[in-house]
Amino acid sequence: MKKYSIYKILILASLPFLLVSCFAAKNYEQPEVVNEANYRTDNLPQDTLTMATVSWKELFTDAALQSYIEEGLKNNIDIRVAIQQIRIAEAYVKQGKAGYLPSLNGNAKVTHQEFSQGSQFGAQFSQLTQYELSAGLSWEADIWGKIRSNERAFQASYLQSVAAHQAVKSRLIANIASTYYRLLALDEQIRVTEETIETRSKGLETTQALKEAGNVTEVGVKQTEAQLYTAQVILIDLKNQAHLLENTLSILLGNAPQAITRGNLENQNITTPLNTGVPAQLLRNRPDVMAAEYSLMNAFELTNAARASFYPSLTLSATGGFQNIEIDKLFNANSLFATLIGGLTQPIFNKRQIRTQYEVSQAQQEQAYLDFRFAVINASKEVSDALYSYEAASEKIEVRQKEFEAYSLATDYSKQLLDNGLANYLEVLNAQENALNSSLNLINAKNSQLQSIVDLYEALGGGWR
Repeated sequence: MKKYSIYKILILASLPFLLVSCFAAKNYEQPEVVNEANYRTDNLPQDTLTMATVSWKELFTDAALQSYIEEGLKNNIDIRVAIQQIRIAEAYVKQGKAGYLPSLNGNAKVTHQEFSQGSQFGAQFSQLTQYELSAGLSWEADIWGKIRSNERAFQASYLQSVAAHQAVKSRLIANIASTYYRLLALDEQIRVTEETIETRSKGLETTQALKEAGNVTEVGVKQTEAQLYTAQVILIDLKNQAHLLENTLSILLGNAPQAITRGNLENQNITTPLNTGVPAQLLRNRPDVMAAEYSLMNAFELTNAARASFYPSLTLSATGGFQNIEIDKLFNANSLFATLIGGLTQPIFNKRQIRTQYEVSQAQQEQAYLDFRFAVINASKEVSDALYSYEAASEKIEVRQKEFEAYSLATDYSKQLLDNGLANYLEVLNAQENALNSSLNLINAKNSQLQSIVDLYEALGGGWR
């Protein structure tokens, strides 16, 4: 009889395995959205080489900038938060791997009952105390791949957190470099403005002397004085911006606001070739795109798990231990007991919870797909933007340089004409004002070129390696 019962249990347990081939969990396949990436440029080579694989230490050669990036990677708050998120994901991965293991519970209890005289046992016992020490073991067979899907979902979530950490690193490096270059540009503009203030202060003294000699009127003196005040206001604004940027960079480094030691704009030379690589490389190099795909994989596996909930589950459970009404005889051989149960559980009606969870998981999978698609096409857009910005900034530097040289010559010529009485002082003032603005714009163009290189490096997914 015992063998017959065991055979029935085995036959019953084997039935679901015959259906596995029909209802097995699906395998993830990468969507075709990857082919939508496009840099929209024919000016730069698109081959297997990409600046994204270049270390930030090779790209940014300024020693001060390198030290700030290293400090930021150690102390930045966002970096440290991302690391903790990885630890959370690691814990869930361990939980997913343990899903195949059985559950084991220990139980120790004392049961005391008082019987009424009119009850079934009351005529024989007025009370009964029973002692029990037991263990229960239960295990669910992963017939439909539900446990496997959950494990894969946890693994995808972990990889997503790792990619998110890499994205934070890439963004942090770009932000530090960008802020540093903006500081250098402001330093250069402050230097030019201070020289202009010094020149205009001397010019004001000259104008006052010319007025006393009768060569210019009081109007010329006041216009020269106003120009001096204009330059002083510009200097105040530039120093304020530099102070705010120092505070911003300090926060990026994980420090309280403080002064930032730095180099100069003239020595910033980036010689790394601006190779973009083929668009598909965004999937291997850009961490936010990788994180978006891992999110899609996670949603895909959770949909598999939700689908498996519709099918019956096979569980095996066993309970055994010691049970006796006398505690001193609890560990006697006659106190041993054991129970073995094998069964199938098929959901029939559970207030639509399984159906709802499946529909929700499908919608979340579609959301994850759309997020992944957006990440890919947005990444290609940012690469294209950075490329065009770099080209535009390079062209603008050439034009701004010519503009500055022209205004500088115009200033010199107007002064010579004024000395010979062939021009009025208003022409000199206009030429000086245009020369200052042109000089500041030239510095902005150089900064824009550096910023576009940083943007391109980040857009291609560089920095996190």
